[in-house]
Amino acid sequence: MELNGSEIIIACLKEQGVDTVFGYPGGTILNLYDELYKHPEIHHVLTSHEQGAAHAADGYARATGKVGVCFATSGPGATNLVTGIATANMDSVPMVAITANVSTTALGKDSFQEVDIAGVAMPITKYSTIVKDIHKLADTIRRAFSIAKSGRPGPVLVDVTKDVTAARCEYRKVKPREVRPVVDMITQSDLERAAAMINASKKPYIFVGGGAVKANAENEVRQLAHKIQAPVCDSLMGKGVMPGEDPLYMGMLGMHGTKGANLGVYACDLLIVLGSRFSDRDVGDTRNFARQAKILQIDVDPAEINKNVRVQASVSGDLKVVLEYLLPKIKEKDNPEWLAEMEKKRMLTTDRVSSKKLTGPYIVKEIYRATKGEAIVCTDVGQHQMWAAQYYKYSEPRTLLTSGGLGTMGYGLGAAIGAKFGRPERTVVNIAGDGCFRMNMQELATATRYDIPVIEVVINNHVLGMVRQWQTLFYEKRYSHTTLRDKVNFTKVAEGMGAVAYHVTTPEEFKKAFREAMKANTAVLIDCEIDSDDKVFPMVPAGKANSEVFDEQDLKRRQKA
Repeated sequence: MELNGSEIIIACLKEQGVDTVFGYPGGTILNLYDELYKHPEIHHVLTSHEQGAAHAADGYARATGKVGVCFATSGPGATNLVTGIATANMDSVPMVAITANVSTTALGKDSFQEVDIAGVAMPITKYSTIVKDIHKLADTIRRAFSIAKSGRPGPVLVDVTKDVTAARCEYRKVKPREVRPVVDMITQSDLERAAAMINASKKPYIFVGGGAVKANAENEVRQLAHKIQAPVCDSLMGKGVMPGEDPLYMGMLGMHGTKGANLGVYACDLLIVLGSRFSDRDVGDTRNFARQAKILQIDVDPAEINKNVRVQASVSGDLKVVLEYLLPKIKEKDNPEWLAEMEKKRMLTTDRVSSKKLTGPYIVKEIYRATKGEAIVCTDVGQHQMWAAQYYKYSEPRTLLTSGGLGTMGYGLGAAIGAKFGRPERTVVNIAGDGCFRMNMQELATATRYDIPVIEVVINNHVLGMVRQWQTLFYEKRYSHTTLRDKVNFTKVAEGMGAVAYHVTTPEEFKKAFREAMKANTAVLIDCEIDSDDKVFPMVPAGKANSEVFDEQDLKRRQKA
């Protein structure tokens, strides 16, 4: 049948099973929006800003495992997606951004709202292209989805000129090609070497990254850990693969990881790294990382092998498939002495949270208690993000949505909206700092427009908390432009956007407000005032070895000395 370009885009989205799109219309993309009007089976969510659309598509993808989709018009509409696309790229999130550009004859002439968005997005996508020929449109859209979700997932941008959205050509429906796990690089010799290293190990330790979430490999990771009695730590992106209440779980590794998780790296004889790229925030000083141990790295992306940390053995391929091959080759272990040694290290991290005053850790622990650990938790970036990682015990993957690689302030609320559309049966909570909330607070209007019952918890210390913490510890308390004490009233802002709002200053007030928020069938904001000088501990100084991890008690002893 003959269709125009806009009809072809919608038909291709339906081929791919897309049911939700986040976006914002404009002049060059009007043909596509006019066609979308005729297809209520594709639910379009009008966000307040294009960046919110990108973050919502990202949150939808992370929460569901599907490809997130967002639309934007040319020029500033398209460039407003860039931060969201880069966020998805750094965290390997499958997303397709479809933008429209000026007509083909107007390209290269500095036309109104003309930007080479395909060129702008090239370094922050798996694939970025502009379609100037109607006959290439359908195959380009199909290829975009295939690329976004295959191998190591990531974002793809397809820019379509306005004349192509109106031009006509023959369209034939095509069944989407099945995306198969990457297995062609898995070799028997690599598997045998990996199995031999694991079997020979007396003190195995597992480090889980976001790749285990993408591969849906949580069951295999848990089987491996229990079969060889290996303690497990994770990165921020690997949360939920190993349940937070599992006795083998040591906590998060890295700059704000637990003492036990960090020190375990220097006690093991084999570090098994599953789907992690060895981020600098995870490993600190790469020259000294796990220096006494052999390292086995398993990753779907061969470019990550030996990129940041040298390893003694590796397997490249889909993590779930690799572990399915490995598990039968691995002998069961009984490691009571090793587990006892690691238990002593686990106890070095104190978990005493006072209920006498309102603090970030108290807020997160109360959210965990009230939701019974079953919420999808989104965060922005900063101290609150680390508290959310430390004090909420994630029992399954895809329940902590946070910007790990890019560290995007303003990410969380858009992501929460996307997650709620993707998994409406779940309670969705976004934990933000006051600095982050300011970045994209307008997305509260999106939540109320669609009656989306997301809970926005603002941990408000009236400062840029993580930056202030660094200024306190490393810059002799020179608080340069990190104090936010002004006249903004978050509860009035939220109410003005149609949300229910609470202002709390005590644990009892927060407990009551959160309980009421869970019953509300609308967006709720809870503005939580805490002390400006509350800090995140433990901590590893930037660029130092993870063995130099310290907590508040260590800091006090150093200051006395």
